[in-house]
Amino acid sequence: MTSLHRKDLGLLALRAAVGGVLFAHGTQKLYGWFGGAGPEGTAQAMEHMGFVPGERSARAAGLGEAGGGALLAIGLATPAAGSVVAGTMAGAVAVHAPAGFFAHGGGYEYPALLGACGLALGVAGAGRYSLDAALGHRLARPWMGVLAFAASALGAAAVVARRQDEVRRREARAADEAAREDGTGLS
Repeated sequence: MTSLHRKDLGLLALRAAVGGVLFAHGTQKLYGWFGGAGPEGTAQAMEHMGFVPGERSARAAGLGEAGGGALLAIGLATPAAGSVVAGTMAGAVAVHAPAGFFAHGGGYEYPALLGACGLALGVAGAGRYSLDAALGHRLARPWMGVLAFAASALGAAAVVARRQDEVRRREARAADEAAREDGTGLS
């Protein structure tokens, strides 16, 4: 087996593992599969985390994970799929960042790893054992990857900034309410 074939088998294994995990995680949000909260529970959780409106945020996260994961797994439109995964995971990293890096303490280690894998696969390409290769890379042109990653970065930055604004507003309201309850607030 040549090193080229080994590389392609490695890409297939990585795509299948990362794509499969993301697909399963996304379907937990979208359909409640694999013990997930489903659309209603995920919408409530998203709202609680500061992603408003929760229903739209839950749908976007679920589609980013399930859709991006499925496309990575089969190796179709890999640059776009990788960018969708990286952008979606940026939102998850923002939620977990205050808890530090390591997952055992609620940190961002796991979503960062999934996002980095999506990014790396999007840049490297799907390899010869993929639908991209079977289709002559019609959906995996270099310019498509650049465009997809730029759009994903801009979208992720906007979503994270909007969430941070919402979290700050909630914290300010809570501080005002606490001050009023203590009788120290201005009336």
